Amino acid sequence: MDKYSFLEIAAFIGIFLVLFLALFLLTVKTKHKLANWLLAFFLFTNAVDACKFLMRDFPVHFINLEAFRWSINYLVPASFYLYVLSVCFSKFRLQPKHLWHTIPFVAFNLYMAYGIYFEDRVSKVNFINALNESPIMQFFYFLFEFLFQVYFIASFLVIRKSKTVYLENYTNPNISILNALYKITILYYVLHFLVLIRWLVTYFFGWGEIRAWIVTLDGFAFFFCTCWYLFVALNKPEFFRGVNAQLKPIVELIPKQKSSPAVDDEKNKQILALKEFMIEKEPYLNSSLTIQDLAEQLNMPVKDLSALINLYMNKHFFDFINEYRIEKAKEILKDPLQKELTILEILYQVGFNSKSSFSTSFKKHTGTTPTDFRKNPI
Repeated sequence: MDKYSFLEIAAFIGIFLVLFLALFLLTVKTKHKLANWLLAFFLFTNAVDACKFLMRDFPVHFINLEAFRWSINYLVPASFYLYVLSVCFSKFRLQPKHLWHTIPFVAFNLYMAYGIYFEDRVSKVNFINALNESPIMQFFYFLFEFLFQVYFIASFLVIRKSKTVYLENYTNPNISILNALYKITILYYVLHFLVLIRWLVTYFFGWGEIRAWIVTLDGFAFFFCTCWYLFVALNKPEFFRGVNAQLKPIVELIPKQKSSPAVDDEKNKQILALKEFMIEKEPYLNSSLTIQDLAEQLNMPVKDLSALINLYMNKHFFDFINEYRIEKAKEILKDPLQKELTILEILYQVGFNSKSSFSTSFKKHTGTTPTDFRKNPI
């Protein structure tokens, strides 16, 4: 069995898994329906593109379908970007303005209609043979690469902004899902570089052995990428609720005031009052506490509270609240009268809603695990 056979087997399995996952996303009952549909479409476009790994020769009898397959690539980066938006922002909805993202796809199909779709076979073959030398096709190659870079860089920025807003406004956000989405974005970005290398090798060295090995590597990378996404999906089956798209990082809303005795004294009083309120009222025990909730309890504008915590105390709201939760957990773990409580019972009692986030935060603030702390209290 040669490398082509291995490539075809891996590609076939990968395509089957991608299509199966896409079908699952389209049919599963969930509140994240739009995100699932966009992801399903993105996976479908990848499966269509991966069909090239099952071809040893150009499909002469299906030239129109092959040309349309090429055009699908112009929807891949846009669909991923829209998917990222739908995951990161809870109120994201598809609107007529998003049809602008399909313009490259439509333009490429118009070009294919001119040279392939409505021509006889001889004309189609002649058109394809001259494609690599065509300035218009060179433009479309450049356009695809440009679009890919723009969309994926935009995806990175959206994820980073969403994470910042989450940490500044929510407690117990599922940051692990954000991190997983970030890794998936990097993975697809790396996968694209294999495609870019394949194009460059084809351009400079033709359709030789080097290109064949790169195609093989590209195929196995597609298979690995699919398996990785399935692994993430199985471990993180429910995506986080997303942040309000109208929220912005606090540094974009409120510039930090220059330090002065008056400012420092006023802020120190506010910080002291906030700390006393946290100790006395224990609002952090509410697992769904947001900065809006806390501002309401303090009878304080949300922007002022956010600036106080994020800018003047130099902490994310997420970390600020979890510090109090960890201190409360430490008290319980030290208390011999509560030694019968399990770690799970304690984490729910102090405001956490997942064991992984509790363990991560506890180790971050104490340098040890809850179990080890209970055995050897510091």
